[in-house]
Parts: sequence; C-alpha cells; structure tokens
Amino acid sequence: MYIISSKNMLQKAQVEGYAVPAFNIHNLETLQVVVETAAQHRSPVMLAGTPGTYRYGGVENLVSLVKALAHEYQQPLVLHLDHHERYDDITEKVRAGIRSVMIDGSHLPFEENIARVKEVTTFCHRFDVSVEAELGRLGGQEDDLVVNVEDSAYTSPEAAAEFVQRTQIDSLAVAIGTAHGLYTREPRLDFARLEQIRRCVDVPLVLHGASGLSEQDVKKCIHLGICKVNVATELKIAFADALKGYFHDNPAANDPRHYMQPAKAAMTEVVTRIIGVCGSEGKI
Repeated sequence: MYIISSKNMLQKAQVEGYAVPAFNIHNLETLQVVVETAAQHRSPVMLAGTPGTYRYGGVENLVSLVKALAHEYQQPLVLHLDHHERYDDITEKVRAGIRSVMIDGSHLPFEENIARVKEVTTFCHRFDVSVEAELGRLGGQEDDLVVNVEDSAYTSPEAAAEFVQRTQIDSLAVAIGTAHGLYTREPRLDFARLEQIRRCVDVPLVLHGASGLSEQDVKKCIHLGICKVNVATELKIAFADALKGYFHDNPAANDPRHYMQPAKAAMTEVVTRIIGVCGSEGKI
C-alpha cells in the first residue's frame, strides 16, 4: 500500500455524489485516529498538512508514518499539501513522496494566480501528482495565513471556468462564504453561487472552512457539487478539550499512553461524524 494522488478519489466522489473528508493532521495521534476510523468505515480520506505542520512533524517523518499506516490498514492514503504557496517548497515535498498538492495563489491578482498555479501544475503532472488551487479568498486564519473579513472575496463562476481551463488543475477550492478557524458569526453560504460554479467547471470542487458549519449546510454543498470537505479546527478543539479535561481530573498524570486516550476518543467522534455527513462510508 502506498501514498496516492487525490485525482481519481475525487472524480469518483463527483460521479457518485458524495464528498471525501480531508482532515488536517498535526501529530501521530491525529494520523492514527483519522486512518483507523476511515478504515473501519471503509471511507476514502485525505490527510492534509499546512506548511507549519510539515515543519513541526518533518516531511520524511510524516511520509513514513502515512506509508506505514497505509500498509497496516491495507488502504491507499492521500497525504496532501494544504495552503502551500512556494514553488520550491512544493517541488521538494513532491520529490519526497507526496502526491497531492494545494497551491494557494488566491492572494494574488487573477493573472498572477494563474501563472503561479500553472507553473506548479506543469511540474506536478509530470509526477502524477494532483493539484488543487483556490479562486477567491476565505476569511479567518489557517496556519500562519490570516485573512481579514474585509479582504475576503467570493469566487466568480465565469472566472472559475477560465481559471480551470488555463491552469489545468484537478480540483478547485471555492469561496462561497465559509471561513477558516472559528466562526465569529453564523455563516451564510451562497448556495446559488456554488450552483453556478458547478455549471461552469467540470473538475471536483472543494469546500474549505467546514469546521463549525451545520450538517445541513455541508450536505447541501455536497448536493450542489462539493467533492472534498476540509476539517481542521473541529479536530484540534476536540483533542485539546479532552486533553485539558483529563489533566483537570488527573493533575498528576504523566504518561502520554494514558492521557492521549481520551483525546483520541474525542477526535474519533468527530471523524466518524464527518464521514457520515460526507456520505463517504463504504466508498472504497
């Protein structure tokens, strides 16, 4: 078993009308929980890491862990670069064995975004590596990237069609009113815009900022064409809250083999629920 591209995985989801859950991983425990739970439910899954995650865990370490988990659970896995911006950083990680890339040029003017993405796509497709890009900007914070609400922008359906055609990306992340991190107010998603985007482009569509959305909204997005749902903050909160609760009740605890168990159990609940919302159970 091995690390694979996300292209065929997302195309299958698009044809069959479900979404692949993509969980941001941060440590061994997150990896173990996501892969074990996905295997139990026979769900495809993507393991996403921001540049900060790869700095923290080490690229070779994360690649080796994911390969080992793929072998243990007899399930090919997608290890994904989430919100990467630098060409040299991406090429280095692709050469290290990663097969799924998100190049984020959404902060650039349209033509510069296209040029940056096209450069990455040209390189990645030589190695059978799938490429996701973003058009429009989500507010909030993802890793070291902070976007103020006033600087966020929705995806134009017409621009999306041109963007996909000129860059030849494999999937497109859209901005329809979601945000990274915790929502400061109830999100109002532009479902009509999503429907228009779906009519204008034929590649799988990606929803960033799913943490905190209602299950009803996520399911509606999938019904309208979303094929990949990103979840990060919900996992971090579940992990941290359970860990803090354990230390509150057991202040003398010092063995990670014990105090990590409730944190892993809390994450398992989140992963199981998201798989259900995405409709991806039994899809492998």
